[in-house]
Amino acid sequence: MSFLYLLLNLGSLSIPLLYSFEKNMRFIKHWKAVLTSLTIVAAIFLVWDAIFTKNGVWGFNPDYHLSLLLFGMPIEEWMFFFCIPYASIFIHYSLEYFKPKLLIPLKAVKIITLLTFVLVVYLAITNTAKAYTFVNYSFLSLVLIVGYKYGIQHLQRFYIAFLIILVPFFIVNGILTGTGIETPVVWYNNDENLGIRLLTIPVEDIGYAFSMLFSNVMLIEYFKKK
Repeated sequence: MSFLYLLLNLGSLSIPLLYSFEKNMRFIKHWKAVLTSLTIVAAIFLVWDAIFTKNGVWGFNPDYHLSLLLFGMPIEEWMFFFCIPYASIFIHYSLEYFKPKLLIPLKAVKIITLLTFVLVVYLAITNTAKAYTFVNYSFLSLVLIVGYKYGIQHLQRFYIAFLIILVPFFIVNGILTGTGIETPVVWYNNDENLGIRLLTIPVEDIGYAFSMLFSNVMLIEYFKKK
């Protein structure tokens, strides 16, 4: 099924994109800020992605993607950084529109952020030989500290949104990493990660998703003000 990865991307994007034109919320009105943010974050993650692919930290099963490759990565991997973040941050902004008062208290958010920061810094420092673990948690620690200083009010909602996002995340990323199919779409070298899997998903992927999505939220808010 050489188009499975493509279908996962387009399927994830389709409903959020359709509802972006909803007459009251009109999320599409922020398209410039969203597209700019997606492009910046995608560029950062694609550089990281290309290096990891080249060095065998992870790779892609040609049985599940099209033959077009850019820098060793299938075109679907490039699409991933636009389709999946768009679908995910749409959930965050839907909460903002439909449940504006649904926020975690500021004091609790600060405690959660600082405790998470300490944990991921510890994991990064104690796993310097594991490329995915070290780079992933180092970047996450940076996102958390920037979020604490400049985007704490967004974290009040994003922590709630992220818990909701984890539901489709486990479905899509589960399939990508091998849940329900014979071999994974994306394989991981376990020598370069903690070797802890949630179903078939490396535990580091949760931090990876958080960094990618909250970076987009912070940039979108910045560009909306511009």
